[in-house]
Amino acid sequence: MRYRAAPETAGQGRSIRLIHRQPAGLEDRGAVSRVVALLTHGDNVSEMMQRLGLADADWLDLSTGVNPHAWAAPTPPLEVWQRLPDGRDGLEREASAYFGTESVLAVPGSQAALSLLPYLRSPSRVGVIAPGYGEHSAAWQRAGHEVVPLSSAQLAGGAGTAFDVLVLINPNNPDGTLFEPQTLLDWRTGLASRGGWLVVDEAFIDAMPAYSVARHLPLPGLIVLRSIGKFFGLAGMRIGFALGEVALLQRLEEMLGPWAVNGPARWVARQALADRGWQERMRARLVQESERLGALLARYFPQRIVGTPLFRTVLTADAPVIHERLAREAALVRLLDRQDGLRFGLPPDEAAWQRLERTLDRVVEPAISRP
Repeated sequence: MRYRAAPETAGQGRSIRLIHRQPAGLEDRGAVSRVVALLTHGDNVSEMMQRLGLADADWLDLSTGVNPHAWAAPTPPLEVWQRLPDGRDGLEREASAYFGTESVLAVPGSQAALSLLPYLRSPSRVGVIAPGYGEHSAAWQRAGHEVVPLSSAQLAGGAGTAFDVLVLINPNNPDGTLFEPQTLLDWRTGLASRGGWLVVDEAFIDAMPAYSVARHLPLPGLIVLRSIGKFFGLAGMRIGFALGEVALLQRLEEMLGPWAVNGPARWVARQALADRGWQERMRARLVQESERLGALLARYFPQRIVGTPLFRTVLTADAPVIHERLAREAALVRLLDRQDGLRFGLPPDEAAWQRLERTLDRVVEPAISRP
């Protein structure tokens, strides 16, 4: 773990502004009623194969939002496999340079950190952006907190500052809502003044690093979660980072126990974080490809299309029908939990782009409801 204490700097009191608002089709539709024991995620090709009897099909999997152009990870040397993970291997130094803060703790995936954070507080009222990554709400509910879903429109109206903890995703998954850093810092100031927390999941922010609040850490009450899996395309390594105040990171590290992140993952992550040239080239490429994906989807869907450089989401009442038809063509996308939209990840190569277009030609037109 690497961290350095710094004095708190107050927000400047600027008015709340979102880069864009959440579409009406994804507004909150009611309180979370219960914890779902096993939430649905992308990358469930095996399940679809079994259900549809297409086990031998060549699947086009666009369900995850993970960068299909992964950083080319070299093979760690043998000694990295043979010895216990070494916290002095330089990973935290590279992570600090990459995130712009020394308040860094490596964790076995940001999922591990978000699952443990709720146990570091006494029972609280927790506002969680909705729709969003469902594991956040589930984790806080499992730990006995009162969880209230908040739409981006409610957040823009200041509703989030009434809670003990506010959990956001920036940019949001699945609708791509993007919050200005100063807006988040202002909310953090209000929450921290009452001993509250602002938890910001920045899993999809690497393609737009100017919107990260990580460089402002450490600040009282601000916790940031970062992922290696999405932007770098290395989801299988299960490594991420928690960023926050020294005392909180120490408590989280104690809960994780010794050697929480395996040595080969630490070694690969250090090389990836240091590769600035690849990072800059990939950011430009993802912007271009996400714009291409948005333009392609707009030819088939009259609804508004939203997203991030790693995915595009289509809001449509026909989502379940289209999802099923795509699956029967061995093309898998993410059906949103509320059954009101489809999230498309980026195709990995030109052949996949052409296949997606041909599949949409066959599937979408007969599935779209007409007035």
